[in-house]
Amino acid sequence: MEEMRLQKFLAHSGVASRRASEEMILQGRVKVNGEKVTELGTKVYPGDEVFVDGKKIESEEKKFYIMLNKPVGYVTTVSDEKNRPTVMDLLGDVNARVYPVGRLDFNTEGLLLLSNDGDFTYKVTHPKHYLEKTYHVWVTGKAKTNALRLLETGVYIDGRKTAPAKADVLESSKGSAVLSITIHEGRNRQVRKMCKEVGFKVLGLKRVSEGGLNLGNLPIGKWRHLTKAEVDLIEKNASTGGEKK
Repeated sequence: MEEMRLQKFLAHSGVASRRASEEMILQGRVKVNGEKVTELGTKVYPGDEVFVDGKKIESEEKKFYIMLNKPVGYVTTVSDEKNRPTVMDLLGDVNARVYPVGRLDFNTEGLLLLSNDGDFTYKVTHPKHYLEKTYHVWVTGKAKTNALRLLETGVYIDGRKTAPAKADVLESSKGSAVLSITIHEGRNRQVRKMCKEVGFKVLGLKRVSEGGLNLGNLPIGKWRHLTKAEVDLIEKNASTGGEKK
């Protein structure tokens, strides 16, 4: 183990994301060499022993980066107080403790990333990085041009205007349409709320890309490891995306 900040060590070891690790430290749940640490930025060094909730944490060198095609009817948490199925139930043969990178709603399907790399999670999920996420949205109603332009310029949801988005019609019939909507925010049920504001009723929602990664033909409910090139791509896009205003 090299010298590093405590929250970074916890994230690298697969304990939690960097932000969640910071909360653990502030809550007094972390000890270094038997001493409780509550100050962010505390450094740990080779040979130090780190404990979280009394459990010794070993530095975990191997990192896992996974893409899952999440089905409807699963929550994106490690456990669920309502005993609903979680995405972890679909990863029984993954020989590592990973956790979701961001979230998808219970009734939303599609691309979900999971990893045990806290720094990767931070890069992908932090709002300042402006990573684009594209959804296919099945809606009732006619796909009118003015509604699409409203989605692109921003609508008010939960008292705050959404950032500019991209909206296109993929298919259209008399009473329904399939839209492609690209956003870079991660607000709660954002795409559904945006569609509701412009008069669309959402029948189905699927995330098909994130940060330059495409879901492709990965079957529903199945997962695969990301290639090194894919990990590098999304980290590069996170870095360059952060320059956007």
